[in-house]
Amino acid sequence: MILAIETSCDETSAAILSNGAVLSNVISSQMIHSQYGGVVPELASRAHLRALEAVTNAALRAAGIEKNEITGVAATSGPGLAGALLVGLMFGKGIACSLGVPFVGVNHLEGHLYSNSLGDAGPEHPFLCLIVSGGHTALVLVRQLFEYQVLGQTRDDAAGEAFDKVAKMLGLGYPGGPLIDKLAQEGNPEAVRFPRSFLEEGSLDFSFSGLKTAVLYHLRDRGLMYPEEEGASIDRGTMADVAASFQEAVVDVLSAKTIEAATRTGTDRITIAGGVSANSLLRSRMQSEAARKGMTLHYPRAEYCMDNAAMIGYVGWLRLKHDRASGLELGVEANLVL
Repeated sequence: MILAIETSCDETSAAILSNGAVLSNVISSQMIHSQYGGVVPELASRAHLRALEAVTNAALRAAGIEKNEITGVAATSGPGLAGALLVGLMFGKGIACSLGVPFVGVNHLEGHLYSNSLGDAGPEHPFLCLIVSGGHTALVLVRQLFEYQVLGQTRDDAAGEAFDKVAKMLGLGYPGGPLIDKLAQEGNPEAVRFPRSFLEEGSLDFSFSGLKTAVLYHLRDRGLMYPEEEGASIDRGTMADVAASFQEAVVDVLSAKTIEAATRTGTDRITIAGGVSANSLLRSRMQSEAARKGMTLHYPRAEYCMDNAAMIGYVGWLRLKHDRASGLELGVEANLVL
């Protein structure tokens, strides 16, 4: 019976899993960041401090268990915001100590890799995973349990970060991914030919900073400055066309590189994970491209796309099953890699 804690960024989450099955998964999103157009680390840490005990108690109630029934505790140790990680990690250690049960620190990215196994039968090994979120964009070959090969990653902005910044340019709010996805359905994806950065030949890395800058210049060259600036005005039709064209450029690169990586590695099982994996265009494009190549595509249920404790608990359960508990001296690592 695993209690899992996730506080890597701006979601405070606790979950209870029994033998890998999710009994509860409670997520408290921090709306305070919306006024800033992005996550403020200090505010995130303080919000986790205020919410974590209540969220954990809610997870216990939803699962119908008492705290003394917990047999293991898992918490995210990185990557993420150092202060936010520290809140969750120390909280998880404290509960493990008080109950006398094993504790395990979990890599947040590893949680995303296995989010497709929550509530459904995940793909067999080996499989290729595109992790695409606000903080991460990476292609990872999962050869077998706990054996990973990072094939490509972002060199600058993550895809989700680019969505957030373009949403701010358009005055849509935060988080930007779902808002752009919704608005893009009203627009013409061929209205603006934004650049696709494929980098040097053969590279499986990503770069979205140039695309983000191209959107900024497109708006400024037409007198369409940031909406919060005095005199700025963008009509909804123009906003929809920009959103659709931007989203098309992002998805073109993500899908092309993912299919190329699967082809090179000889795997016919593809998964996508992370917040941007909920994007409707990315899902439909990846589904059609995978089918065209005779590959299968898996993506998480909607509640498991965003940062959540259930995915951390699943990896924690796997690691405790294989005697991979962590020492209580484990610290946070903001730039932890797979």
